[in-house]
Amino acid sequence: MDRLNNNEIVRQISSTVSSTCNIGDDLFQKFSVKRGLRNEDHTGVVVGLTKVGDVVGYDRNAEGDTYPIPGKLMYRGISLEDIVKGAQKEDRLGFEEVVYLILSGNLPNKKELADFTSLLSKTMDLNSKIVMHILDLVGSDIMNYLSRCVLELYTFDENPDDISPENLIKQSLNLVATFPTIVAYAHNALRHSKGQSLHIRHPQPNVSLAENFLYMMKGHNYTPLDVKILDLAMMVHADHGGGNNSTFTVRVTSSAGTDTYSAIAAGIGSLKGPLHGGANLKVGDMLKHIKKNVKDWTNVEEVDAYVVKILNKKAYDKTGLFYGIGHAIYTISDPRTVLLKEMARDLAIEKGREDEFNFMSLLEERAIYNFMEMKGKNVKKQVCANVDFYSGFVYDMIGLPQEIYTPLFAMARIVGWCAHRIEELNFKQKRIIRPAYKNAGEIKEYIPLTKRKK
Repeated sequence: MDRLNNNEIVRQISSTVSSTCNIGDDLFQKFSVKRGLRNEDHTGVVVGLTKVGDVVGYDRNAEGDTYPIPGKLMYRGISLEDIVKGAQKEDRLGFEEVVYLILSGNLPNKKELADFTSLLSKTMDLNSKIVMHILDLVGSDIMNYLSRCVLELYTFDENPDDISPENLIKQSLNLVATFPTIVAYAHNALRHSKGQSLHIRHPQPNVSLAENFLYMMKGHNYTPLDVKILDLAMMVHADHGGGNNSTFTVRVTSSAGTDTYSAIAAGIGSLKGPLHGGANLKVGDMLKHIKKNVKDWTNVEEVDAYVVKILNKKAYDKTGLFYGIGHAIYTISDPRTVLLKEMARDLAIEKGREDEFNFMSLLEERAIYNFMEMKGKNVKKQVCANVDFYSGFVYDMIGLPQEIYTPLFAMARIVGWCAHRIEELNFKQKRIIRPAYKNAGEIKEYIPLTKRKK
């Protein structure tokens, strides 16, 4: 890269990017191209079928018009809310149950769940060569660590290209179990590269994925409620239908027939983006800014005034975006937010941060109100707080650093990625996903080299 710094050729080519890549909105309308695979009413263009999960934020009337409804997230036809409430009622963790359900399509019985939980726990330990590889990696982003380690796992798989159902499930369970270990070790390697002490804790047998992750990150410095809310966060992030960007990426690459590790690495790259999994970092940064600039966290008028400044592009990053508010599908409510917020209140009380939670709750309310007052007529859609609004706050309360917020998302979403990959590969009639792009450029004549302008 050093040779390319301050290079005249680089500057010359880059100076043409704005003109050669500029395609006006009018052309998308002229050719009826649905940019971002979105319809004019903001619903997604239907490009596939799935039995894995469903994301519901609106319904349609007899005339075909959409109207908002409270959000629902379904795993294999079962409401996420029912799954979470069922586990909470029995005072147990639920992520392993969600993994079993999403991958198999069925709820496990008591013995099946116990055996499955034990199997995942035993599979968490990494090959010593992979551990040393993680510790030798140099970089500042754990998502890149994760992607590189996933590709490395290909070399340790005896049958990496085998796409039989049994091998796909074996690969999936191995990835689900080892993602928390890779993330924890990568974080410790990153700390060590900055001069801090190195702590490598091996996962404990017969302990949940959520608790083992906290142990590998922090030793025994966590509470039972910390474990419960991390388990919940992993449950609500496990899948989000086939159309979210990272899952669609996994399905697209899988449709080409590539191996599991390459497909999952592609999904990680997608999730890293600030418009997808990286959004929780933008929310956290914005909230820090607001907390510093709003003096009275209980004053509705002061909160409103600052929210309006942000929406009017006069505060924070001056984009007019209020991060954590709004979702591509959910309208009245995001079910993941509702569930996470309920337990976040209890955690805030335990950690002595109730005032902060109350401020965030007020900020959520006023951000939605002011957004709809200012932009509601233009967006023609009800908005709600999405899961990113509270997830970063929750992770902070249980003592997890910002650099692992997005990797935490990947630790959960690997379940959905694997399930959708397996489904894509098991269609009776395989077909590569290959949408069309309309050429909007001009037809030009080739000019011989000797006649081109200097």
